[in-house]
Amino acid sequence: MDTLIVAVLSFVGFIVAYHTYGRWLARKIFALDPQAPVPSQQLRDGVDFVPTRRAVVFGHHFTSIAGTGPIVGPAIAVFWGWLPALLWVVFGSIFIGAVHDFGALMVSLRNRGQTVGEVAGRVIAPRARVLFLLILFFALTVVLAIFGLVIASIFKLYPGSVLSVWTAMPLAVLVGFWVHRAGGRLLWPSLLALGVLYLTVYLGVYYWPIELPVSNPVVVWTVVLMVYCFFASVLPVWVLLQPRDYINSHQLLVALGLLVLGLLVAGVEGQAQLLSSAPAVAQVVPKDAPPIWPFLFITIACGAVSGFHCLVSSGTTSKQLQRETDAQAVAYGAMLLEGALAVLVILACCAGVGMGKFEPSSQGRFVLAQAPDGTPLQGRAAWEARYDVQRGWSGFNLGQKVGAFVEGGANFLAALGIPLQLGIGIIAVLVACFAATTLDTATRLQRYVIQELAATLRVPVLTNKYAATALAVVLGGTLAMIPAPGKAPGTGGLILWPLFGATNQLLAGLAFMVTVFYLWRRNKPVWFALGPMLVMLIMPAWALLWQIFNTQSGWFWPLAAMLTGQESWAWRQSHLLLVIGTATLVLEAWMIYEGARIWNRVRGVLEEPLPPLELQPAAAGGRSC
Repeated sequence: MDTLIVAVLSFVGFIVAYHTYGRWLARKIFALDPQAPVPSQQLRDGVDFVPTRRAVVFGHHFTSIAGTGPIVGPAIAVFWGWLPALLWVVFGSIFIGAVHDFGALMVSLRNRGQTVGEVAGRVIAPRARVLFLLILFFALTVVLAIFGLVIASIFKLYPGSVLSVWTAMPLAVLVGFWVHRAGGRLLWPSLLALGVLYLTVYLGVYYWPIELPVSNPVVVWTVVLMVYCFFASVLPVWVLLQPRDYINSHQLLVALGLLVLGLLVAGVEGQAQLLSSAPAVAQVVPKDAPPIWPFLFITIACGAVSGFHCLVSSGTTSKQLQRETDAQAVAYGAMLLEGALAVLVILACCAGVGMGKFEPSSQGRFVLAQAPDGTPLQGRAAWEARYDVQRGWSGFNLGQKVGAFVEGGANFLAALGIPLQLGIGIIAVLVACFAATTLDTATRLQRYVIQELAATLRVPVLTNKYAATALAVVLGGTLAMIPAPGKAPGTGGLILWPLFGATNQLLAGLAFMVTVFYLWRRNKPVWFALGPMLVMLIMPAWALLWQIFNTQSGWFWPLAAMLTGQESWAWRQSHLLLVIGTATLVLEAWMIYEGARIWNRVRGVLEEPLPPLELQPAAAGGRSC
């Protein structure tokens, strides 16, 4: 029952926050106006600027921002105990994450769909635009690497999920053409596609699991995913992204609904016991684990706040909203839903795992694991077997952490009578689909960033969308190949995750900075954003500095070794992490300086307006989703 109480209190808190704090932001701070011009109508081109119904935009936005961030982050962070993770997710989502997403979307909406980076160049300083774009470039490179690895790891660990994930792509294209070219409705084709999707889950689990006959399938799947991302990035949004995300939003809501129902049944029946399954605050952690301060706040990234969300809000969502009043539901509401997902993940990785640890048998089925004395692994024993402190922080990999959620979530579904094997397939597909939507959206956003940088720095070849996209996927794929110490390529997921979290959260702090300057210039209150901005600038910078200068992280050459000549200057994988981390910190400090030097001069002074629009005929060829 304790698991159910925690879940109910968290979900009620999100609902109350949406109708109180979210409404206050919408009415008093941003003053949403249903009649205000929006970029999707002003610049409609049928490719990027496409007026779209709120339900469809919500599906695209939610599936794009969620990804596996709210899954992997909490699955790692419960190492320090479930209570700190839970508190950060709930309060971080309400007062920081949702405010960040809402602000980024509104700033972009009122600047003709410009990205937050572009707006920074006008509301702060011209140099701030280039600085922001460079930070985005580094952050998105890490995003592509880490989310590609997550999906590849899922495919390796749970081959029954492969068929369903790849079937979703051609289904989405068919639905996209049906709606856009034939003028059909979206709901019924997407529901039919959803039925096919779940049929392929069943077929993939029981009949056609797809396992690659290679020694390192993670590398192969990562390359395949990067090729897919190239095509997804250059196609019009209505061909793949919009219909795929709409279908996925249904699939995700069904899966999340099953998780909630399973949690309800397991909680009422006493099967899921949070307090007896995992420590509220861990008393023993591995010696090689980073400190909870500040790493809790960057490990749980997307589940509480994520800088990547400002890219989705200002990069794609702002170009699709039909009216301003949709912004509260799409931005503030979607972030709260992501927070609810992170709560489910915490409970699944603790109470769910405690319901029983399962391992694959020689027949490929999953059976209840046993201790050496023959007793089944349940409760605290099952959780400690998954989060074994004796193995240390470096003894885990990304797949094992994702597996904690898949395993615990499948236990919740088993409480509904769903066979464990099928439940594992459903949750694995949930994770892979979440990650896929973020992966291809991130590729599209990286393409925009590279094209903007190329235009600014006068590199004409990279202003071409195909060249920019190719560079994005090559860099992301290369970073994904970083190995863990002494292991094969593609095993360095937990090495990349802290870098992802830190660069991601710094990006959130800088996006808050843009929102604050936008409101400051209009004599609007900024107190509600200043506190979150400072938290999101300090915590990630602290984490990056720890990783750079702590010998445990392996990001730098120990000074003594260099001075004594015991270690050469040969290039290693850790140097790439060091370069990205250091460059991000330098760019952040420079941008803060740009803002600080003009702060006292710009209150009530509007930035230079955008040039007048050139009237153009609306793009022909069908309707939006």
